[in-house]
Formats: sequence, C-alpha cells, structure tokens
Amino acid sequence: MMKVAVLVLLCAVSINACSNLQRLKVKSQWSQAFGQSTDRGAFGTALWKAIFAQAPESRDLFKRVKGDDILSADFQAHSSRVLSALDQCISLLDDEDTLNAQLGHLNGQHDDRNIPSNYFNVMGEAIMQVVPAQLGRCFDRDAWGACFEVIAQGVKA
Repeated sequence: MMKVAVLVLLCAVSINACSNLQRLKVKSQWSQAFGQSTDRGAFGTALWKAIFAQAPESRDLFKRVKGDDILSADFQAHSSRVLSALDQCISLLDDEDTLNAQLGHLNGQHDDRNIPSNYFNVMGEAIMQVVPAQLGRCFDRDAWGACFEVIAQGVKA
C-alpha cells in the first residue's frame, strides 16, 4: 500500500514538470513518429537497436523473448507490447488518474522482473534518438524530456 502511495505522489509531482502544452506536443509528435501500423515495426526495430547499442548487456533481460534476434517473431511481439504500453502512457498524459493507474500496473510488471531502473534512462535516450529521426526539426526535446520523465518515474518508482 505504501508503494502505491509513493508512486501516486511521485507521478503527481512529476506530471507538473510536463506542462499541458508539452503534453499536447508530445502526443502530437508521437502520433507522427509512431505512425501507422505498417511503420510501427520499423520504429520498434530502430528503438531496440538504439537501446542495445547503448546497453548491449541489456539483451540479457530479454532472453525469454529471444532478445538476441530483434527480428524474431517472439521479440517483435514483445516490442509491440512495449510500444503499445508506451503509446497508452503517452495518450494518457492529459488524464492524470488513468495515467497513474497505468503506470502503477507497468511498475508492478517491471518490479516483478527486477528490471534495473537505469534502463529506463537508456530507453529515454533511445527515444530521444529515434523520435527526432522521424520528425526532423519539429522535435521538441524539452517537452519529450519532461513528459518521458513522468512516464519513466512512474514505471520505475
């Protein structure tokens, strides 16, 4: 119970760092970068390549889903689940209560798997590489930094 209370408090504090305008920008830019269903596989592959380039040892966390081959069906399915969860969180940036519930759920999943918190920073850095590659000059680094921090803090709380 205490962990849930701390999670809600952290999310409430963090969400203030991601302003209303920043939330809308991130949602809009995510929609452009993540694209349609045919583009999402390529986006996911680029994201995981960036993650594993930064932290090659993190592949060990994905043995169950064949992380040694990011093009395998098992890993592609995992990538789809991760990106769907991220898509949900970004979509919920302007619905604080529902976002907090989703972050609490994701926190439990990652806590059960003992995912070290530093890998959320790695994912954030990968996002900061892959999303601007899709958007070009329109990418708002400050908005993404602030709003991804809300998501990362909620998942790793």
